[in-house]
Amino acid sequence: MGLEHSSLNRTQQLVLGFFVFAWVALVVILVVTPEVYDQALRLPSGERELSTLAFLAALSTFLVLLGIAVVRRWRWTFWLVLVAFLIGGVLRVPASILELSGVLPADFPAWYVLLQALIGVVQVVIGVLMLVGYRRDGVWGSF
Repeated sequence: MGLEHSSLNRTQQLVLGFFVFAWVALVVILVVTPEVYDQALRLPSGERELSTLAFLAALSTFLVLLGIAVVRRWRWTFWLVLVAFLIGGVLRVPASILELSGVLPADFPAWYVLLQALIGVVQVVIGVLMLVGYRRDGVWGSF
């Protein structure tokens, strides 16, 4: 890659920042309230620690690989992240509202459902900014 790719632009920084936030939030939840992910992953009580560590390791590896792809500005990763953020974000917000209003069964504490809604809003905003950057400078263009 040439010199024009030697530094991260705002779009890349924002996506990488989101990945870091997601990983830190996961670790905090696993340490402070592990029962949330135990319930989400439906872990048997005897295998909780090993399963949790395997889950954290797998997700960490996936986020590191995505991070490398973002830094290297791989095209397929741009489209993967864009679609995941736009669709995932758009679905998270109404699902969270429906859970909090009692229309859908709430399997998780209210604070976690609100966190999911906030993540959804942030994902949509990042997705829109990625589209702005794409319209301006192409794949991984700065917004």
